[in-house]
Amino acid sequence: MWIDTHCHLDAREFDDDRDAVLSAAERAGVRGIVVPAVSRDNFGAARDTAHHFAGGAFALGIHPMYTPHAAEADLAVLRDAAQAALGDARFVAIGEIGLDFFVEGLDAERQHFFYVEQLKIARELDLPVILHVRRSQDALLKQLRRFDVRGGIAHAFNGSFQQAGAFIERGFKLGFGGALTFERALQIRRLATELPLESLVMETDAPDIPPAWRYKQRNDPGELPRMAAILAGLRDVAPEALAAATTQNAYAALPRLRAVLAGANAC
Repeated sequence: MWIDTHCHLDAREFDDDRDAVLSAAERAGVRGIVVPAVSRDNFGAARDTAHHFAGGAFALGIHPMYTPHAAEADLAVLRDAAQAALGDARFVAIGEIGLDFFVEGLDAERQHFFYVEQLKIARELDLPVILHVRRSQDALLKQLRRFDVRGGIAHAFNGSFQQAGAFIERGFKLGFGGALTFERALQIRRLATELPLESLVMETDAPDIPPAWRYKQRNDPGELPRMAAILAGLRDVAPEALAAATTQNAYAALPRLRAVLAGANAC
């Protein structure tokens, strides 16, 4: 069994064939998919998409790239929505939140404000977080040391080994997916190969970060097992062993996810 811990399945890119994409993922062995929200406008879509199939789960948050159009009042909406969702077994985290220092034109101070305020919500509700970490690892860690949260996932990790260790020490798992399928992605491959197996989770970030064989095309959650097969080869472990380990790691990162998958497997 595979779990895609980060997939924007509610995105408009899937509007024409979402059910077919889900069927293909299930045939490939993907039994769980976590759908993180990115703004107030898609809180409902993330939730509804997760409820559309047996292994669906969702997170609620405001993505750093959406902060230019977010209002401070959206944080109150997020808190209320997360509080209400605590009774929903499919709700697993606050996310996708974080900082992005790669995209030009984003206001770093504004990003920090929304990141910190969302960490406070996660801490108050005792929820893990799903972090966007593009070129922002140290800044993210600085705030995690101030606002102790219940761990979570550092999505699409591409930092140093020292930074990886700092996230792991704080109870985080590190997400790997399509980027590791490119032979030239030497640092990501080193991280995915040499970090402790218990620190890794699998993800697609679909429709984004496609694997090498779908370069510049839409990424789908059904591609995850093939991505994982490359990682298994790099680590010289059986794919079945990698699937079992990363599934348990996903449960450790997002504890509410275990009940979602238990219910799905019982169907």
